[in-house]
Amino acid sequence: MTDPETLSVTIVDGYVDEPAHFGVPPYISTYPRYAAGALVDAGIPREQITYHTIDELREERRRWQAVEEADLMVYVGGMTVPGKYVGGTPAEPDEVRELAWTAQGTSIIGGPVRFGVGEANEGASETARDDLDFDFMAMADVEAAVFDLVESGLEGFNDRYRSVEEETCWARAGAFVVEQHPNHPAYLICEMETSRGCPYRCSFCTEPMYGDPDFRPPESVVDEVDALSDRGVKHFRLGRQADILAYGGDGEAPNPDALRRLYGGIREVAPDLETLHLDNMNPITIVKWPEKAREGIRIIAEHNTPGDTAAFGLESADPEVMSDNNLNVTADECFEAVKVVNEVAGWRPGGDRDAAPNFGEDAAPRLPKLLPGINLVHGLKGERRETFEHNKRFLQRVYDEGLMLRRVNIRQVMAFEGTDMAETGADIANDHKKLFKQYKREVREEIDNPMLQRVAPPGTVLPDVHLEYHQDGKTFGRQLGTYPLLVAIPGERDLGQVLDVAITDHGYRSVTGVPHPLDLNAASMDELQAIPGIGSQTAGNIVVERPYESVEGVADADLSKFVTAERS
Repeated sequence: MTDPETLSVTIVDGYVDEPAHFGVPPYISTYPRYAAGALVDAGIPREQITYHTIDELREERRRWQAVEEADLMVYVGGMTVPGKYVGGTPAEPDEVRELAWTAQGTSIIGGPVRFGVGEANEGASETARDDLDFDFMAMADVEAAVFDLVESGLEGFNDRYRSVEEETCWARAGAFVVEQHPNHPAYLICEMETSRGCPYRCSFCTEPMYGDPDFRPPESVVDEVDALSDRGVKHFRLGRQADILAYGGDGEAPNPDALRRLYGGIREVAPDLETLHLDNMNPITIVKWPEKAREGIRIIAEHNTPGDTAAFGLESADPEVMSDNNLNVTADECFEAVKVVNEVAGWRPGGDRDAAPNFGEDAAPRLPKLLPGINLVHGLKGERRETFEHNKRFLQRVYDEGLMLRRVNIRQVMAFEGTDMAETGADIANDHKKLFKQYKREVREEIDNPMLQRVAPPGTVLPDVHLEYHQDGKTFGRQLGTYPLLVAIPGERDLGQVLDVAITDHGYRSVTGVPHPLDLNAASMDELQAIPGIGSQTAGNIVVERPYESVEGVADADLSKFVTAERS
């Protein structure tokens, strides 16, 4: 029998992206944290557990020694929705196979990778189940599998799901692993699970494979936040659920009291948190239970941090596609849900809550507390040319009615074994690729850009933007949070800095900004020209005539939202 106290373990995080779970940096998913906690509970000392991201292994080959020499190598990863990523690059299948070949000890693979593997992590693709040459593959919870594997002396395990009691224990016990993440502590956001599973059965979605909704009690989630906060984490997202409004209820109807205990408890144990966001909210819940839903949304907006996004799974505004794919909300119902979130939570800090949604010249210069986002999936059964027109009309209606969307997520389906889309596969998506590209461009130009100007007009301040990379003479960064805006700042600044930024201009899904407040007596020409109303000639005159005692009368444009005049 192998003594757990003698084992060394390496956990490799290949990142996950599921319909209700995200783990690409700056996010860390629950999988490596819970797996680490399960290992500790099984008797392995913390100091013998090593955690690496796939990006760390790419950057430093010497780290592969930990994979090679570990008695047990645990890989977690898997993409069941396609995406584009800035903070990290998910592991490709060939890289995962190399991990298995490198490991000299016992190896186990788990996470959403169990649902299937494609040739690449992209939309309009088909997948197949593949153990990628690992000794063991966890077909249920990888954390339960590693616990049982260690208990068996690395001989084997039976696939099973962990209990709430185990989850509560392992979540706290595994919190230490965040300290080994390269982004810790300043630029790391922990994905928090409140439930998993879904009562609905949309044709393409892998979340129903977890069964009907299974909720953690508020005390369990709050205890995990407490443990992570003790480890220096200040950013949290309640993203691991199909519908935050259904939390703590019967799986469908809202339970405002449970939300109050959840959000209030988090704020109590982590009073200095800097981000508290969410992800999924089912619009049908708002339509079916409008008063309870309004109360739940109100509670969320009282406790969250600005810029939060409730992702709505409309998937398609085409009634034929809705019917063929067992989608649960119509375009009209989704519109009503968008309206409710705008009215209840579309206010800005410093703005009038009763006049929400707040936008326009007089709006307070912060992002709204909570706005809906729209998810649209293409390549579903029954999709036709008219489908694209249905979707565009829906989005235009939202804009024309004076409402706000934080973002529109347009993607092509990934077909997984076990879902109703498995038989159709990627055929429809591939047939419509040319139409899809044209439609996506039209949405970005006609909807995304004007909507972004409404949500984040010039002068809106984004606190704590983390600078990530340089491109074309600019520095790009993001806040931590759900679907954060990509911000371009003139000039090449030191990466890793954290700045407050005032927005000056808009792209389709990104913005330009300048450090806030910008010192008129020290600003560069590029920074000055980025301010609305200041061209190259005015910027040149400002530089020549410096220093200034105040910003009054410096230019014809109103500079008060962007600059100060500081004298040394």
